[in-house]
Amino acid sequence: MIYIKIFLGVDHQGAKLKDSIIKYLESNGIEIESSILSNNDTDDYPDFAYDVCQKVLKEKALGILVCGSGIGMSIAANKVKGIRCARVFNENDAFTAKNHNGANVIAFGINLDLGEIYKIIDTFIVTKTPSEERHLRRINKILAIEEGTYHGL
Repeated sequence: MIYIKIFLGVDHQGAKLKDSIIKYLESNGIEIESSILSNNDTDDYPDFAYDVCQKVLKEKALGILVCGSGIGMSIAANKVKGIRCARVFNENDAFTAKNHNGANVIAFGINLDLGEIYKIIDTFIVTKTPSEERHLRRINKILAIEEGTYHGL
């Protein structure tokens, strides 16, 4: 089995799913570490996204972010250089995000049921990173945009 570590960040809305996600991953032998930030009614999702993304980059791990819709977390996460975060709704999104786009972080909202969340997480973990030339070519263009060196137009 491949060693995997997951970093989890949830804002005040996502906090209601935090314990369930942690228990699920731990029961499947996955090491999980939650953001060190505390949840309260006025916490801000960009803080959690930044905390998790820094750790994902440092440890070459994967990240999961949960907020009300997944939109805010994904936007904030994608501002961190080296992060490719996808807002996902289902298993197919999780597969495509990682296998086609090289996502190292996923984000979703609290409106998904736990069964679907577990399927999304499982798919994200087991899916291989891109290997097809067409996907690698596109990811390299994304990296060039991030670096400010993209001149494809």
